Amino acid sequence: MTPSATAATDSTRLQQIEQARRAVFAGSVSMTDAVVRSWYDNAWIERSWRRCLDDGLRPQQRVSFDALPHEALRRVEEANHTLVTAARPVLERLGRAIANTRYFAILTNEQGIVIDAQGHIDRSDRRASLITRIGVDLSERAVGTTAISAALSELHPVWLHRGEHFFDDTSCYSCAGAPLFGPDGSCIGMLDLTGIDAIERPELKHLVAQSARSIENGVLLGGSHRLLLRLNWPGRQLGADDDGLLALDGDGWVLGGNQAARELIPQLARGGSGAPLHCSEIFAQAWETLFDHAAQATDGAPVEMPLWSGLRLLVMPSAPGMPASSAPLRDVEIALIRKTVAQTRGNVAKAAQMLGISRATVYRKLSRRG
Repeated sequence: MTPSATAATDSTRLQQIEQARRAVFAGSVSMTDAVVRSWYDNAWIERSWRRCLDDGLRPQQRVSFDALPHEALRRVEEANHTLVTAARPVLERLGRAIANTRYFAILTNEQGIVIDAQGHIDRSDRRASLITRIGVDLSERAVGTTAISAALSELHPVWLHRGEHFFDDTSCYSCAGAPLFGPDGSCIGMLDLTGIDAIERPELKHLVAQSARSIENGVLLGGSHRLLLRLNWPGRQLGADDDGLLALDGDGWVLGGNQAARELIPQLARGGSGAPLHCSEIFAQAWETLFDHAAQATDGAPVEMPLWSGLRLLVMPSAPGMPASSAPLRDVEIALIRKTVAQTRGNVAKAAQMLGISRATVYRKLSRRG
């Protein structure tokens, strides 16, 4: 599309948005009745606008962009250190991708508090410097409808252009946002791409969603686990960001997974209930073979594993930090357990505590070798 055509389309969009604002804020007509846009689902925007109205907010109010007090900010920074660390390389790549678009990246926690900002930020523009300060509150209760508040409320990627923000003070921004989910499936924050007085770029919603998945993978990979499983359907090439990732402890219990893994394995959806999940409930084959395969394979070769549903997944197991060994991992594990039991003079409870496993696991693994 030529620049003149893009500008014309943007002008039409801004007129439609203004028409929708007048209808909804007058309190008599819904947005979908006021404006029909077949390519854009705007119901969630209207929900946010009406929440703001119900809270007593009005579009003409001034937005203060308040930051947290020092002590509260310190606690937020400490609580989100892992997320910021995992996100930093992704934000740097994003900065290169959007370098010539007048957009920049903002990372928040699950409450909408800014914990990082990267990219070409014009600090001389007060509108940019206000929203990129670490600790500024960009939640719905503080700044009304934004991509940040919408992504955290709706839990899916969103795009907002100019007047689709609630307050007049925020109508200069155009934003794409995507929620971030932790290894247990709970929302841990969101990633936002914001431009000021910029031409509409709805394709940024795809970029921000893709980047959010990369950050989630980084959080999962940075956690403690004994085995990492890369998952995908047979025929797919493993090793990309769209792989399912599943982290296991030494006894085969699931420690966490990414969004792709939750889509591939329905049992992971119950993770929010707090009920632990064992990989024997996922794979219809002895789970110990995955540890053996990780110890023996030197070329990262995947293996097909059957699921209880009858489907099969391509699985590539790896054991981070575990030295390569010609012996099966099962034998290495049992040798370590025997050595620890011997060191504790046969005190199985103490040995289990030292190894970080249960007494039942010690008995079970040793009984396999008599």
